[in-house]
Amino acid sequence: MKFQSSELPIGKPQTRRKTTPKLAPLIAVAIVFTIIPIYYPSIRYSSQKKISEFIYSNSEDAIQSVDHLDNNDLQVKHPCPVEDVPTQPCNVPIKEEREKEKPEKLPQEEDKSTKFMPIKEEEEKEKPETLREEDENSTKFMSIKEGEEGKEKPEKLREEDENSTKFMPIKDGEEEKEKPEKLPQEDEKRTGFITNSEITDKKVLPEPRKKLERHNQQAKKQSGHHQRDFTVSKFVPQKADKKKPPKNGDVRNLSFDVADTEYCDLFSGEWVKNPEGPYYTNDTCNAIQQHQNCLQFGRPDTDFLKWRWKPDACELPIFDPTQFLELVRGKSLAFVGDSVARNHMQSLICLLSRIVYPEDISETQDQNRRWIYKDYDFNISMFWAPYLVRTEKTVPNDVTQPFNLYLDEFDEFWKNQIQGVDYVIISAGHWFFRPTNFYLNRRLVGCLYCPQSNVTHVTSYFSYRRAFRTAFRAINSLENYKGVTFLRTFAPSHFENGPWDKGGDCARRRPFKRNEKVLDDYNLEYYKIQLDELKIAQRAGRRRGLKFKLFDATQPMLLRPDGHPSKYGRWPNPNVTVPNDCVHWCLPGPIDAWNDFLVELLKRELVD
Repeated sequence: MKFQSSELPIGKPQTRRKTTPKLAPLIAVAIVFTIIPIYYPSIRYSSQKKISEFIYSNSEDAIQSVDHLDNNDLQVKHPCPVEDVPTQPCNVPIKEEREKEKPEKLPQEEDKSTKFMPIKEEEEKEKPETLREEDENSTKFMSIKEGEEGKEKPEKLREEDENSTKFMPIKDGEEEKEKPEKLPQEDEKRTGFITNSEITDKKVLPEPRKKLERHNQQAKKQSGHHQRDFTVSKFVPQKADKKKPPKNGDVRNLSFDVADTEYCDLFSGEWVKNPEGPYYTNDTCNAIQQHQNCLQFGRPDTDFLKWRWKPDACELPIFDPTQFLELVRGKSLAFVGDSVARNHMQSLICLLSRIVYPEDISETQDQNRRWIYKDYDFNISMFWAPYLVRTEKTVPNDVTQPFNLYLDEFDEFWKNQIQGVDYVIISAGHWFFRPTNFYLNRRLVGCLYCPQSNVTHVTSYFSYRRAFRTAFRAINSLENYKGVTFLRTFAPSHFENGPWDKGGDCARRRPFKRNEKVLDDYNLEYYKIQLDELKIAQRAGRRRGLKFKLFDATQPMLLRPDGHPSKYGRWPNPNVTVPNDCVHWCLPGPIDAWNDFLVELLKRELVD
């Protein structure tokens, strides 16, 4: 009997049989990791976490965390361009960029990982009876009020207190009581979060969250974090917020650091009608210069004389010449600055002329002048210093040509003259727009409106800042000076419809309201520079016992475009073109309010 080769029972070479995977162990593992964690969520979370860590650590794209970075590693990888606006984020440390390059979580991880959601109040309301029973057995938090500690508790609460931890505020001198140890079964049963599977599967009920809240309170207590207190706290008024930007042109926020905050803010307010003004005329005062004598040269309106400054938080009395002279009896006052400073001084002399005229005791016939009120032993000085620092004319006897400014050198003339002065009012402004050459350490470092192409052209802010810094440094260097220095801030001009040399004029006939005009452009920059330098001077002056005070004329005068001479500082001449004057102030005029300010500032110094 012949057998087919395929039917031979033996002797046939056997081919290797494919081995099928053993399914029994895998099924057993699956049961362990699926069925058991359903009833023990904490076990499931730990196992899922370990699986995720294992997958991530074996991933080819995984990036290991950096424990520390050297200083070189924290350098900017892509510095921002200086002039161009960056189109993508820059100034990002290398460590942050590495974290951004980290791959997103693998989809498998997202499926396997447990998502936690806090229990909402609506879900608590819809809890079945089983949950309510569990809540009764769970830890209950009670805040024990004063006087209630000794009261008897119901049996139910006593039983719960035995199985739960009571949180009580520890009074002063009271030692912390021993807390019962946690039961292992409680930790396994209680959890403060529920998973997505527990939300969808109604058979598996979420555990109450009170245990987790207790744990969080312990952690916050250890870390110094306090829970939010919903009790109404006592209101503490704030003086001002210097970090906020000014609103509606209110630049007073900028001056908070240098102003006298213990007193009423004289310089925040508005102009109000004053039918009693003016208090002198061009006929009663002989100290008015021609180009400020607006009434003499035919200004038709007089309404600009019928306003006074009203601070927001207090009253500013009208200047009383008798009171002023009593305040300054035996004192001396000096003005250091330009023609606007002289404008201020002339206003003061005119206001005092209602009761007495001073005697001119000037030693020279130039712009440095001095007057004395003998009956009151009071003298006034004017020191001409439009740039405040050492200055030279490039062309002698010609003020229209550029000046050389030595921005780090004192003006020795006015510096030595104020040694024995009691009050100094320092100011400067409009001259800094003229053509000038700037020197530091006797070396030419820049210029403004100069024709030289081989010199660095800089803005007037460069010289303005350095001039005030040097001027304040000069005052602080004086050994015998014991006076009070007032910085009278920049008074803006009001040229409209063109610049000063191209037909610009100031033809308005009433003050601005506070919300009609905002300090901006170079006016704002000059004002900020002055405040910055005043703050530096105050800090240096404290070491020597010197006072530097703010005389803030900027905001009040910003609102007075109607107070300039314009074309009424001369007789019209058809053959001569003269720019309109929108820098100086008519006398009488709005600048008289500066002496209202001055009286109040001097009163404060006498009180201090």
